[in-house]
Amino acid sequence: MRDPFQNKTSSNFKQKLLALDAIFDSFFYQLRGSLSNGMDHANNFMRRFRVTGFAYWLFQGLSGGLNMAVFGAFLALALALSSFDYTANGLTTQTDYAVTFLDRYGNEIGKRGILQDDSFELDELPDHVIKAVLATEDRRFFEHFGIDFFGLARAIVENARAGGVVQGGSTLTQQLAKNLFLTNERTLTRKIDEAFLSLWLEANLTKREILKLYLDKAYMGAGTFGIAAASEYYFGKSAKDLSLAEAAMLAGLFKAPTKYAPHINLPAARARAKEVLINMVQAGFMTEGQIVAALRNPATPIDQSEIYTPNYFLDWAFEEVKRIAGSKYRVLTVKTTIDVNLQKQTEQAVESNLRQYGKQKRVNEAAAVLMEPTGAVVAIVGGRDYGKSQFNRATDAKRQPGSSFKPFVYTTAMMNGYKPGSVLQDAPITIGNWSPKNYGRSYAGPVTLTNALRRSINTIPVRLAQAMGRDKIVETAYKMGVKSELLITRSLPLGAAEVTVMDMATGYSVFASGGKKVDAHAILQIVNSKGKVIYDRRKLDPPEQIIPQKAIANMNKMMVTVVEAGTGRRAALPGIRAAGKTGTTSAYKDAWFVGYTGNYTAAVWYGNDSSRATNRLTGGNLPAMTWNAIMTAAHDRVDIKPIPFLSPLPGQPVNVQVAQGGRIKDLKAKRGLQRLSPQTVEALGDLGNLLDVPASNRPGSVQSKAREHSPIRGLTEMKKPAGKGLVEVTMLR
Repeated sequence: MRDPFQNKTSSNFKQKLLALDAIFDSFFYQLRGSLSNGMDHANNFMRRFRVTGFAYWLFQGLSGGLNMAVFGAFLALALALSSFDYTANGLTTQTDYAVTFLDRYGNEIGKRGILQDDSFELDELPDHVIKAVLATEDRRFFEHFGIDFFGLARAIVENARAGGVVQGGSTLTQQLAKNLFLTNERTLTRKIDEAFLSLWLEANLTKREILKLYLDKAYMGAGTFGIAAASEYYFGKSAKDLSLAEAAMLAGLFKAPTKYAPHINLPAARARAKEVLINMVQAGFMTEGQIVAALRNPATPIDQSEIYTPNYFLDWAFEEVKRIAGSKYRVLTVKTTIDVNLQKQTEQAVESNLRQYGKQKRVNEAAAVLMEPTGAVVAIVGGRDYGKSQFNRATDAKRQPGSSFKPFVYTTAMMNGYKPGSVLQDAPITIGNWSPKNYGRSYAGPVTLTNALRRSINTIPVRLAQAMGRDKIVETAYKMGVKSELLITRSLPLGAAEVTVMDMATGYSVFASGGKKVDAHAILQIVNSKGKVIYDRRKLDPPEQIIPQKAIANMNKMMVTVVEAGTGRRAALPGIRAAGKTGTTSAYKDAWFVGYTGNYTAAVWYGNDSSRATNRLTGGNLPAMTWNAIMTAAHDRVDIKPIPFLSPLPGQPVNVQVAQGGRIKDLKAKRGLQRLSPQTVEALGDLGNLLDVPASNRPGSVQSKAREHSPIRGLTEMKKPAGKGLVEVTMLR
């Protein structure tokens, strides 16, 4: 039996649904009627404006044109969406650097990156420079809004008359938009982006700002960007000093900088400059009389071939600049650590030995680094000829250092309880299936660590590595400045891991610094285009002590024996205490000498790019000889500093000058400074007692008594009254 209450509920729900359906039906019926009536009223109203004949077709054309314009606008907007990304960060679009490098004395030595200078103001440029640019690139620049339809129409007419492209329709603003944001590709998308970006530039910048940016950013050939950099490169002068003829030649570069670059095609550059001068007259910017002198005396660029540039050094320094400066500053002037004179003498030492002995030793390449104990790099030779190969073998080539790596092993030993006099057994040793041999295939039995290093015995560092752990040796090498990855292998103590010449120079500089941390660097100071110093190395914290002084003292005591009585005797400097280590790899593929004094550290490598074996070239041969030549030049006329924790050699070098007829002659031999023997110095000292000497040098003075106990007796400074026969003796001790 059905529930009467349930039947009543179901009936009420159905009634409500029927009511809701009736409401919807009524609404849509009334809506349809309203719309129909509305359309009838609209049609009746529009019939009043019905046109026929010519008016009909006119309105049809306008209507179709409007539809096409709206559609075209939406299409162009869709294609130009990419241009909005370019302007998202304003004008921070330049990704290249423009760096001018100076040596340690402030002299310009070269440039890297794009050659650009935006330090001048628009008002500082001569009037004829602005006129030359506008007459050639955009005569209506101050009249249009970024796109010049009149100029575009004129260009179309002129090109049609000439039967080819003789005029461009792009405005100066459009060219700037392309230079700032776009590429030179000839596509519809690029032209649309260029148009939108031009409007954006006009909306966000003044005309003067746009013109200034154009003069700063436009490519001018030879790697230069902007008229100021081009002026310095081509004419060796500031853009503020450009003559009319020079301004015309530079203005002609905007159209085709490679084609009209004066250092490549001077006749074409002068012909283009003549066109610019004629344009200035046609634009009404100048009269014919004003350009006569410029036509008769065309501009002549400076000769670039005689400018010396230390390219390997600048390549390395440029990378350091980019790390320091980051992305905030792009146009920079950088003071470096290089000494151009020592750079040239380092190059000469390498080339001289390669030319004299390279064929005999079957070696074609070499690299060298000279630095101060602070890490300031004075010279870099990255190869024999930069013109033939720009690969920097001093900073980028990784080669096996051979025995020149052993000082890192011995330094680790000095920090782990060993002493120079500690004795180990030089005897055969086998690790797995590897049995290292000594160079002479013989064994010396019990030897001290000092003798083992001096004689470059192989078994001793292997035994030390076994006892201490090779990972400790790697840790020491990294701590001392080696940046190359060192693979931990059984042959690691013998220099099987690959390093760079810069790594070795940096590591050995820790010995010369007394154990302080050394960061190889080329940059002393960086100044932006506005003259603000953004980096100054002198303000950095002093270096920390990374190797205990006791360990450094022991190592220096051991390392000098290599030069004085070991495998590095060819590197010995007369009268100057030097320390270092030779290195020769298996099959004679690499030969090294790395050494230091209290003044400098130098690392020298010889080998072949192909890793072809040399003719039994060892580190004690050409590398040591080259190191000697480099260091002899580096220590000429400088105060000799002792190696930390070591006393100087008896009999320090003496520079002698003899004046004859009022003119001073340096007593130098072709291969370096002549050193006087202690006997000669003593004789000169006795002679000085007969001359008029300062009171401090007279017998009985405190200074004189101190010198009586010195191995070199004589005068620190000895002079005779001015005139002929002047004798000057300067002792560097």
